[in-house]
Amino acid sequence: MAMSPADLERFYDYHYWANRHLLGVVSSLTTEQFTRTVAGSYGSVRNTLVHVLSAERGWLERCGGPARGPKLDPVNYPTVESLVHEWTRVEAQVRAFLSSLKPEDVTRDITFTIGDGPSHTASLGDLMLHAAVHAVHHRGQVALLLRTLGVVPGNFDLLHYATDKGSVAA
Repeated sequence: MAMSPADLERFYDYHYWANRHLLGVVSSLTTEQFTRTVAGSYGSVRNTLVHVLSAERGWLERCGGPARGPKLDPVNYPTVESLVHEWTRVEAQVRAFLSSLKPEDVTRDITFTIGDGPSHTASLGDLMLHAAVHAVHHRGQVALLLRTLGVVPGNFDLLHYATDKGSVAA
């Protein structure tokens, strides 16, 4: 998919807007609810969100951003506030990285592995888009976990972002 740095910046602006909405709701949880094993691939709201943040940092590193180091461990994020603090830091790194891209950077091939798997090659633009779309998938899972905990997640669809930004009339 051909895209520009501005396209990536806009999609990440939506991504962080949606995160803020979701994390605002998650902030209403008790620590016990935040860490409780409920369902899904990662078990809890915390574990799912830490997975998304860890993956985002990993894709940023693969594309030339700051090193993530080992994947993030949910135990290091005992509260919503600790996770929000780290995500705010990573958001600043991602936004700085995206703002530095030139059009030719977006099409540059990146060779990567996932875990101990085989090598793959994809464009920087596709990898950064993948990281943001990956988060969309897991935000949906967190919304279901919240409902299981009796909390209404609200709506953080792209159309609501566009309405907030004034590109869609209410």
